[in-house]
Amino acid sequence: MTLLELFQLLKKHMQLVIVLPVACALVMAVASFAVMRNTYTAQTSMYILASSSAAQGQTTNYNELTASQLLANDVAALLESDRVRQDAAEALGLEDLDDFDISVASETTTRVITLSVDGPDAESAASVANEMAQQVSVVAQDVQVADSINVIDEAVAPDAPSGPNRLLYIAVAFMAGLFLAVAIVVLMDMLNTRVRSAEDAEELLGIPVVGRIPAMKGGK
Repeated sequence: MTLLELFQLLKKHMQLVIVLPVACALVMAVASFAVMRNTYTAQTSMYILASSSAAQGQTTNYNELTASQLLANDVAALLESDRVRQDAAEALGLEDLDDFDISVASETTTRVITLSVDGPDAESAASVANEMAQQVSVVAQDVQVADSINVIDEAVAPDAPSGPNRLLYIAVAFMAGLFLAVAIVVLMDMLNTRVRSAEDAEELLGIPVVGRIPAMKGGK
């Protein structure tokens, strides 16, 4: 089947090609607004200092910087620990933090840790992020990982949800419906073995057409 033949085939079944993608997009739109909950992301950043740096004020050297970077990785691991999460949940009066998606970013070339919390509403996401920043400082001192964890930016309640990306889901559903419509049209054409033209007869019989009987008006 040539590209021109495909276009002609799709044009013949234009109603299906239009209706099916639109229907898929509408179903996804309804599902995304009715089923998918909005998620809000709050972020807080922390700066980690080694105990020797804290004692010597602003004086730093290569060894202190390396130690602080390693401490940042240790604190990032503490933020993902069950103890910090449970302590933060208890401080906020929650049973657990299962409704929140918590992620930690720590680069090896910096002493800054970024804590991101995704939650069902803006205020709770910000509260969890700030409380975890406080609890990790307590736990870090308790296990002697670090003596100083300073919050650079406290988490604030976001004004708009960070997800889900409903437009993306709707666009994907529309494209899936379009591909499905094309597949159905092509499959219908392949299963239709009716001879509709002289070219079909030549392809089916393997012999050339030498004559045609024109259709007479009135069927005679």
